[in-house]
Order: sequence, then structure tokens, then C-alpha cells
Amino acid sequence: MTAHPGDTGLLAPGWSDSAAASATGDDAFLRALLDAEAALTRAQAATGLAPAEAATAVTAAADAGVFDVRSLAERARTGGNPVIPLVADLTQAVGDTHGPYVHRGATSQDIMDTAMMLVAARTLDPVLADLGRTERALSRLAAEHRGTAMPGRTLTQHAVPTTFGLKAAGWRSLVLDARDRVRAVRESLPAQLGGAAGTLAAFGAYGAGDPAGLPEIYARELGLRAPDLPWHTLRTPIGDLAGCLAFAAGALGKLAVDVLTLSRTEIAEVAEGSGGGSSAMPHKSNPVRSTLIASAARRAPQLAATLYGSMAAEDERPAGAWHAEWEPLRDLLRLVGGAARDAADLAEGLRVRPDAMRAHLDLTDGLIVSERLSAELAPVLGRARAKELLTRLASEGHPLAQAPELADVDLDPTHYTGSAGALTDRALERR
Repeated sequence: MTAHPGDTGLLAPGWSDSAAASATGDDAFLRALLDAEAALTRAQAATGLAPAEAATAVTAAADAGVFDVRSLAERARTGGNPVIPLVADLTQAVGDTHGPYVHRGATSQDIMDTAMMLVAARTLDPVLADLGRTERALSRLAAEHRGTAMPGRTLTQHAVPTTFGLKAAGWRSLVLDARDRVRAVRESLPAQLGGAAGTLAAFGAYGAGDPAGLPEIYARELGLRAPDLPWHTLRTPIGDLAGCLAFAAGALGKLAVDVLTLSRTEIAEVAEGSGGGSSAMPHKSNPVRSTLIASAARRAPQLAATLYGSMAAEDERPAGAWHAEWEPLRDLLRLVGGAARDAADLAEGLRVRPDAMRAHLDLTDGLIVSERLSAELAPVLGRARAKELLTRLASEGHPLAQAPELADVDLDPTHYTGSAGALTDRALERR
């Protein structure tokens, strides 16, 4: 048996075979590193710091298909990052005439950070598309079930009636919050260029003139934002990514855990459109999409914590803090990419069972509207006596409809959903 050259996601069904999987694999990182190197030479050519022929040669040689990613990974141990062996291989591929223009003036972190931003951008684009799919499906559910009454639950118990439309509108609101945060971060992802200690000194040493405008041209070549300053130890872009990704995982996780609860056999108020089977029990149709999303939501905060911890980066270039970011950030991008895909599939296929919701509203023989009864009886009996009466009736287990004190009171739980409809309408106005 031979080892596969890359991570196939065998233990990660949440993100395997997703857009995020292909956008964050070793081959994708290699492509991003090469894109960063080629763009650097083109930017220098645009400012007169390199001949145009060098830019053409480096861009042509920066073909990820001709580089050995496993060899790069093994040789990365020597210098602590994959840029060093990649620069050697790319320089050799370009040839003696233009090879000296490869990576000229840059430091490894310039290329690695820029490649990470490219990978993030290429992963967040499909994430945003899947969040859009999820939002649209939840919008349809909220509108369709605007008046579908169901038990509201607090601390695992029936509380007062609500509507499934309001619940779906709440899920949608969180998805939109995640979309807005991810979109803002996607639009702000910067290139990185500063040289050995963030002064751009080497770029000036290789040519006449002020290299201060080089980062802007470099960023433009890559479709990234121009940085205000080199950010080797100013890790705002990483912190922003950590925050938006962890939030997105949690927002989708709320949808998932609600579906997991509501799809229990004893509740069965919703069901995934196409559940998963069991290796041992033929009757099972497991809520697999929700399970995988919930798993991602539980892992994301710890990954984000590592990225936040790495913001304490010493000097002008850190030892360890920068290196600690690579794997957790990739894991976060993968988890959220997979969760967004699964959430879209979940929302689009979710089956809602209003009959089960109605039956559960009646389980407590009217107690689910005890809040309403307390408010209506208080002016007649007094607040304390009204509460005492309802507490006694609840403890005795008698149907409230049989209590003579409640003979003329409306006990229909579908008539006590408050402003759920109006709140749903208001939520759906958001675009």
C-alpha cells in the first residue's frame, strides 16, 4: 500500500469533496505560492525594477503542475517553511538569464502570507455562494410557515407557542450576519510585501526610485487589497479571518443543533431531506448534514483561539507565532467551507411537519398557554391566586379545559403566538 501524496479527507466528511477541499489542498497552496512569486516579478517589472522578459519568464515557469509538492514539503523542514525550497526550484525552472529576478527583495513571509490570503479568497467565494443558497432556502421556509404554530422550548421544556416561520427567520438572520462578516473580510484581504523587516529596503537597493508604491501594484496583480503597512507582526487580517470563520461556523451550528433536536424520533417536527443510513440499523435515516455542521461548530472556536493567540507576534518577524497559524487557518477554511455547503443542502431539502408541531402543542392540555391564562386571570382573581390556581392544576395533571375557572378562556395555543408573524415579516425585509 502506498501513501497518497495529499490529504484526501478520509476522516473529514464535513469538508471532503467540497469546493473548500480543492481550494485549500497542498496543490492549491502551491499554486497560490507560485501566483504570489509570479505577481511579484510582474509588479517589479511594472515599476522598472525588473525587465519585462523576466516577468514573462517567471510567470510561464510558475506552473504548479511541474513542481513536486511532496519534495517541497520534505525540504521545508530545513528552513521552516515551503517558500525556501520553492524559490530554489522556481529559480532553476526560470533559468540563468531571468532566475535572479525570482523572489528578489522579498522574504519568505511575504510570499507565504500572500498565498494564504489568496487561498482564503478562493475559499470564501464559494462559502459566500453557499451562504446565499442557505439564506434563500430559509427565506422560503419562513414565508411558507409564517403562521405554522409549534412549541417554543426553553431549557429543554415547552415554554409558550411560537411559529416555525419565526424560527426559520431567526436561522436566516444568523446566516445573513455570517454572510456580512465573511463578505467584509473577503473584500479586505491584503497582499503582504515588506521585505526582511518590513521596510522594503531590498527593493530600493535593487533599483532606482522609491519602492513604496510596489505593494499596491503587487496587490493589484493578485486581486487583493493593497496593505497600508507590511503586516508581518500586525496580524489583523488573520484575526479578522479567525473571527468571521468562527462566527460563520457557530451561526450554521445553531441551525444544525435545532434540526438535530427537532428531528429526534420523539419529536419529529422536521427531517432532513435525505438522511444517512446506519451500518447496523436498516430503519435509521440519520440527520447527517446537521451532524457534520454541528461538528464543525464545535471545532471552530478552538482553531480561532490559536489564531488569536498568534497575534502576540514579537519584533518585526516572529518565531513560531506566524508558523502556528497555517494549519488552524486551513482547517477553519475547510470546516466552514464544508459546513456552508452542508447547510445549503440541509435548508433546501428540509422537510417540515406541521401536524407533529400541532400535536405537541396539545401535549400539556393547555399548559403551554399558562402565561396567557395568568395574565387574563390576574385582574379577576389577583396575581397570586391566579398563579396558585394554574400551578395546582398543572401539578394535578387535569386538562385545563375541564377546570370550571377556565370555562370561558381561550386555550387554543395557535392563538397565542404573539407578534411572531410580524417579527417574521420584519426579518424577511432584510436583504
